[in-house]
Amino acid sequence: MSYEIHLSFNNNQEGFQLPVNPAEIEVLSGSNGKTYDIVGANDGRSEVRGGEINVIKSPKLREISFEGLFPAQFYPFLATDTLYEPMYYVRAIENWKSMKRPIRFIYVAHWQQRLASQGFSGQELNIPVSIEKFKWKEIAGSPGDIEFSISLKEYVFYAARRVMVNTDATGNVVAVQQSTRRPDERIRPDTYVLKDGDTLTKIAMRFYTDAAGIPDSSRYKDIQTINGLKDSDVKKLAVGSILKLPAT
Repeated sequence: MSYEIHLSFNNNQEGFQLPVNPAEIEVLSGSNGKTYDIVGANDGRSEVRGGEINVIKSPKLREISFEGLFPAQFYPFLATDTLYEPMYYVRAIENWKSMKRPIRFIYVAHWQQRLASQGFSGQELNIPVSIEKFKWKEIAGSPGDIEFSISLKEYVFYAARRVMVNTDATGNVVAVQQSTRRPDERIRPDTYVLKDGDTLTKIAMRFYTDAAGIPDSSRYKDIQTINGLKDSDVKKLAVGSILKLPAT
């Protein structure tokens, strides 16, 4: 079985595949379960007994850690044909960490061809994570090669959920939760400089998605509103014009 590890940032606008696969990857996952002592029958016949009980709760966020190598030259054991100089990887990871935003960790395992022919195509772990720790050092006796260790922690996107209040047929007030938008990992700028061929619709599809994660062309109305543009103005926007972009 072979595998690949990819790290990316800003909705895959930046990223790379690790040039050398780590010898091992540690993935820790647990639960937030708690135990309590209760008073019960203790007669050996009832499931409700005294003593310690376990309350199962939601699982903890997964933690991923591994050690690896950023080589300064092409070795036979490289996992990819694309190789950057070692400090390119170091600078990228340190920059992502300083941005205080999640990156994406992707682990893809490819089963042997025999298993693949039986329908087992492989397995994938694709989750947003925060960079908790990152250490690196240059290897003595191997000029340019850099050894590193990194610890990642699963990240869960969260946001307030809109609630609409309706009245049912009997006159009772009912609160209905609206579906949340699919998490969008892109860093959206506050403004955008109009380029040749741009329209408000194209700009909306570039920076906004609907609840299913599909580019949302309808957001052009919000862009038009926040910039105070009339319908007649939209057709006369010049290249180089600076447009404000709605935050949400």
